[in-house]
Amino acid sequence: MLPKIDVPIYELKLISNEKKIKFRPFTVKEEKLFLMAMESNDPDSSVNTIKQVLNNCIIDEINLELLPIFDLEYLFVHLRAKSIGEEVKLRYRCNNQVQKEDKIESCNNLVEMNFNLLEIQPTKNEKHTNRIEIENNLGVVFKYPNFETLQKYGNNSNDEIESILKLIIDCIDYIYDADQIYYAKDSSELELREFIESLQTNQLEKIKVFFDTMPKLQKTLNFKCNKCNYEEEINLEGIQNFFV
Repeated sequence: MLPKIDVPIYELKLISNEKKIKFRPFTVKEEKLFLMAMESNDPDSSVNTIKQVLNNCIIDEINLELLPIFDLEYLFVHLRAKSIGEEVKLRYRCNNQVQKEDKIESCNNLVEMNFNLLEIQPTKNEKHTNRIEIENNLGVVFKYPNFETLQKYGNNSNDEIESILKLIIDCIDYIYDADQIYYAKDSSELELREFIESLQTNQLEKIKVFFDTMPKLQKTLNFKCNKCNYEEEINLEGIQNFFV
């Protein structure tokens, strides 16, 4: 019988509930899946691969389907850092418009930038809450977008307003008034849609604050082109941007 190779175990505290999760780094098998998904340039394939790799590498019992997206991103970033390396090389093409004789052309210079994955920390807003009061004794309690939500709405839709409406409906946990709690799982999609569409604009803005202020992983890189000296800030946000 061949000898077994010792694998290091790491621990990470989730953003949503500070629960500690143990995980091991990729093996060759998982890294192969990871690299194949990168080469496919298919967002759905990337998400499914992330899900499979996380399931393989997380040691504790946990239902990834129910985890908020920001917890999934945080887990994946640390798993990638501990498995392949903390340093990431990013290629970015300069989009500065340069005057050339009698016409304007894009610079198009390809610049390589390095950054450390472990520098990516979740943003936390102290005023953030998932309990939104619409008016006195009437409100909505939301659950965070999860893996299924990411797959549904991860790609840009031609109908942005409809996508936002569906996202809001999918994330309702329950609606309450002075007398009762109305769980979304016990209501039809039509009933939930009618409730959201009956809100006034200022009431919908209160709901928007929930999505705008919930924790998220982001990293700002300072880009400078070594050809035309153009500078700009590049904001990385979302699991697709960290799939590198």
